[in-house]
Amino acid sequence: MKQSLGAITLVHPTPVFVVGTYDRHGKPNVMTAAWGGICCSQPPAVAVALRQATYTHGNIIARKAFTISIPSEAYAKQADYFGMVSGRDVDKFAVTHLTPTRSDLVDAPYVAEFPLVLECRLAHVFELGLHTQFVGEVVDVKADQAVLVDGQLTDIKKVRPLLFAPDTKGYYGVGEFLGEAFALGNAV
Repeated sequence: MKQSLGAITLVHPTPVFVVGTYDRHGKPNVMTAAWGGICCSQPPAVAVALRQATYTHGNIIARKAFTISIPSEAYAKQADYFGMVSGRDVDKFAVTHLTPTRSDLVDAPYVAEFPLVLECRLAHVFELGLHTQFVGEVVDVKADQAVLVDGQLTDIKKVRPLLFAPDTKGYYGVGEFLGEAFALGNAV
């Protein structure tokens, strides 16, 4: 029997996105967000939902661009820190000793040390209540060569993306391979 948990924000797992923006002075900033994911295949697009109070919210509105850096498990502490303090008050790159890298295609920085980056041009803004959903058209995906297979596909076991459990506020890594999508179901 299932027990009601009420109307809460719960999906397992949620990705850990590190959203990169520039402020009005051109200072690079990042924040950690877990309310996001792929939202369209054609054109390729991702969505991330942020509270209006965040520094990043205003930066996205002003610059019309953002990046999504995907941290590996090795950077869990830094990714968590990015969500604990505001870029209004702290230079998060200086504190964590990570490297802001200017995107060639959009007006936003990304984290050089993170293995996977999506460069996004702001396509839509939706006010949802406490959060604003930003939909970014993905203009490029950059991946460290070390996480690629055959030069084009990423290997999730090499990316080792950080995952988040919203109800327990825990970070996790990727589990074991279970089978290929659109093939595993043939065994039913």
